[in-house]
Amino acid sequence: MIVTAAFYLFSAILLGSAAAVVTSRNPVHSVLFLILAFFNAAALFLIAGAEFLAMILVIVYVGAVAVLFLFVVMMLDVNFGQLREGYQRYLPVGATVGAVLFGELALVLGGWEFAPQAASALRLSSTPAGVSNTQALGRLIYTDYIFLFQIAGLILMVAMIGAIVLTHRERATSRRQNIARQNARQVSDTLEIMPVGFGAGTNVTGIIRPKREPEPVLADEPHTHGVGLPGPGEHG
Repeated sequence: MIVTAAFYLFSAILLGSAAAVVTSRNPVHSVLFLILAFFNAAALFLIAGAEFLAMILVIVYVGAVAVLFLFVVMMLDVNFGQLREGYQRYLPVGATVGAVLFGELALVLGGWEFAPQAASALRLSSTPAGVSNTQALGRLIYTDYIFLFQIAGLILMVAMIGAIVLTHRERATSRRQNIARQNARQVSDTLEIMPVGFGAGTNVTGIIRPKREPEPVLADEPHTHGVGLPGPGEHG
């Protein structure tokens, strides 16, 4: 009786949290509702006897993925009002796609039923006798469904590479390091030692500005380093 009541309680909170993830206007609130949904899903895994999946869901998804989503949403500061400007224009297409997906889900759920030999005890505790939940899950994934597991990992890797390629942009404004120019720089180009008496401060020296960086040397100009100083291998 207590297990049944806990199942319905966590299921109701899970469904409400999932609906709030989609309907919340604030993206930060959506991520927080997503974390709540993960916790309730983990509780359902515990009720079903899959404690390993419950801990993995809390540690990986709540502790890493959801927190990463939260940091990304807070740092990007996306203008969602501007993104929703074309909502009404794409509403018919979105409603059509949603109706098709809903019909497919209805067909799948309408034709699905429990197998006659699947008793309630087997559905709630699918771990074989004498084997831990983690060991049984490892045998199932890496023995019976090893090829499907590898294909899923390959699909995720392709999606990760595609996201990197699509978001990578060459920025002309970014400053790049010039190794040859750094090696050719002399101490006198950037550093100047001034004799300052004890307690003089800025009353004697004044405010000293940083030295201006020398202009880059063109190919057709003589190669010099600093002000009137010959470079390495040159004799002035």
